[in-house]
Amino acid sequence: MLTITTGVEVVPMSDAGGAEIRGVDLTQELSAATVAEIRRAWDRHLVLVFRGQDLSMEHQKRFAGYFGDLGERRRKKTALKKEREGLYQTDPHTLLVSNIKVDGQPIGAFGEGEMWFHIDSGYTERPYRYTFLYGMKLPSSGGNTRFANMYLAYERLPDDIKRRIDGRRALHVHEYKRAERADTSADVSDAPHCYHPVVITHADGRKSLFVDRLMTFRIEGMPHAESEELLGLLFDHSEKPEFVYEHVWQLKDFVMWDNHCLTHGRTYFPETEERLLRRCTVEGGVLGA
Repeated sequence: MLTITTGVEVVPMSDAGGAEIRGVDLTQELSAATVAEIRRAWDRHLVLVFRGQDLSMEHQKRFAGYFGDLGERRRKKTALKKEREGLYQTDPHTLLVSNIKVDGQPIGAFGEGEMWFHIDSGYTERPYRYTFLYGMKLPSSGGNTRFANMYLAYERLPDDIKRRIDGRRALHVHEYKRAERADTSADVSDAPHCYHPVVITHADGRKSLFVDRLMTFRIEGMPHAESEELLGLLFDHSEKPEFVYEHVWQLKDFVMWDNHCLTHGRTYFPETEERLLRRCTVEGGVLGA
């Protein structure tokens, strides 16, 4: 455990990433020094957890705003509106992650059950930089969030695989599924989609994989069979237990993560159990190889 001059304590949670932050009340405005200490801990641990926070939507948005411009909630294209946006999705900067329904209609998005590893808005030209999630109602078991450290996943790839993906781009497609890849034989022109480098380079020069099981569709310029084989290898490799921190939610947990160097997924929970989390984000830029 590390105690720093602002009174903040940083308690690492796993070798793959994740740290609990103690000594910070997120309902209060924070000093520049405190925000800087949180930023340093975040750069090191990639996922930060604050326990027992009584956060309003405005508290959550104010805190996220310390780290950049708040992200706009992505809206479904009309042709793909198989599900409603959610009865309680009223703020453009927040999204309710929930399976709760009122009069048979969902109040939020992403339902129940398992959700495969993915990157928030990775199917857009400028994927969200950071994601912030607050636990408001939880199932009795399941619904954990698993984070895969894509720095480590890239670093520990065999050299021959690194050579195969060097300079390559992959297509990311969003079809609003939770545990099923997009149909690689289908026309996805009406679905939100974007190409990104398979390996991205961050401002500090570190490289990480930028692919995920749920939404990465194919590798550009590669025969279908080879693309499928290589993507399958990358998915399996990046989700190895040694690269994953699994967060077991407690009520009023506030969790923040770096969306450019992590993928995340959800463990199964049944539709008979209610789950409600509130998300906001910070906008990101175009990704560079």
